[in-house]
Amino acid sequence: MLNEFKQFALKGNVVDLAIGVIIGAAFGKIVDSMVGDIFMPLLGAIVGGLDFSNYFIGLSKAVTAGNLVDAQKQGAVLAYGKFMTIAINFIIIAWVMFMVVKAMNRLKKQEAAAPAEPPAPSTEVVLLTEIRDLLKK
Repeated sequence: MLNEFKQFALKGNVVDLAIGVIIGAAFGKIVDSMVGDIFMPLLGAIVGGLDFSNYFIGLSKAVTAGNLVDAQKQGAVLAYGKFMTIAINFIIIAWVMFMVVKAMNRLKKQEAAAPAEPPAPSTEVVLLTEIRDLLKK
């Protein structure tokens, strides 16, 4: 059973998948930071200094706070600003993945367009060809 598990765990597909998941998690953190720390503040400055993270609608009369954290403590809120941030995050990730796939497809086309050199004939084939040519003469 241990050998069977070892064979499963060390298969190329499982290792590739694990690496992909780890890189994906790290990439997600980078994109979260890019959206939260760079893109959203710029977008907020363009539209008049608005902070999307504090956009919410109180769903009960008890919600009177001016920021999302305090409003959530007071009762139910519809945090649509947080949703906008996550939606923009998704669009950025989708765009980056599209560009990566597009670049990989371009590289594959270039490899396919370049014809592969035929392998050089073996020494036996060269000798037999020479013998054939000599016999023809």
